[in-house]
Amino acid sequence: MQSHWDRVYDGKDITKLGWYQKKPQPSIKLIGSLNLDKKSRIFIAGAGATTLVDHLLQEGYNSITACDISKKALDHLKARVGEDNVNYIVDDLTCMNHSVNDIDLWYDRAVLHFLTEEEKRMAYWEHMDNAVKNGGHVIIAAFSTEGARKCSGLDVHRYNKDMLVEFMGEKYELLKAFDHIYTMPSGDKRPYVYTLFRKR
Repeated sequence: MQSHWDRVYDGKDITKLGWYQKKPQPSIKLIGSLNLDKKSRIFIAGAGATTLVDHLLQEGYNSITACDISKKALDHLKARVGEDNVNYIVDDLTCMNHSVNDIDLWYDRAVLHFLTEEEKRMAYWEHMDNAVKNGGHVIIAAFSTEGARKCSGLDVHRYNKDMLVEFMGEKYELLKAFDHIYTMPSGDKRPYVYTLFRKR
């Protein structure tokens, strides 16, 4: 999997990639609704070269962890935003080597829907749950059941709100959920479902 994503990002113009967002407005709105302290620990799963990091830094957040399985993806991000207030982790969220804890916000728009095997989804959940503090929040944006079955040549596991509620389990309270149509750089439309949870 790492070699696949390294190839995707190697020497590419990230603004042409199918998931690129010049301004990730749905995510910005959800995070803004939380009124987090600027020192809050924010973990971005499958960060790639996301422009969400640019926005968070501009807003004054100073404890961001960007995690991705691809070093080449994170190199794009690091070259753009630097290393001040951002910790970069190259890791697989189904078998993490890094210890992550006391997270105030876990954000994922890129990883969960690629986990097509139940065993890997459960491993991801365990790492997430161990990382997020009680009272912390989780944002998951995933391919909708109305949307694409593949992305970047890989099969995806699609979700609706109820499926994500079931995945998160009773330890997490759903605060918000909405559908969103994302327009790719190519102009094609891709349906997503966005959810915001709080750990009880």
